[in-house]
Amino acid sequence: MAREQLWARQISEVQFELCCIPFFVYDLALGDVVETAAEGPRKYVISRVVEPSGRYVFRVWFGESIHPPNEVAGSLHMFGALLEWSSRHLLAVDTRDAAHAQVIADFLADRQTRGNLIYETGKTA
Repeated sequence: MAREQLWARQISEVQFELCCIPFFVYDLALGDVVETAAEGPRKYVISRVVEPSGRYVFRVWFGESIHPPNEVAGSLHMFGALLEWSSRHLLAVDTRDAAHAQVIADFLADRQTRGNLIYETGKTA
């Protein structure tokens, strides 16, 4: 099970709206409202998504590619995607809905075929 500290806005004692793009956990996206439950000494461990935002997440790994990551990021930004960098090699990409996600997926698939990057989606199903 992946663990990640996520920025969120507290809505109630146990509900939060995600205010960041997840880099490592699956099936969560920017704007999702989640419910938390204490797990041992930890508080605020996500137990379920209460209200999905309808947004989609992609993770892009540039690794040792000689292609400039900023060029890819600029194109994604021009397509209307929101971006967050974890490092110079790892970029999280947010899309507003399924149609927008398909545009971004097509772009990323093309760039992956060219050897510029490796990408994955943030959804398991």
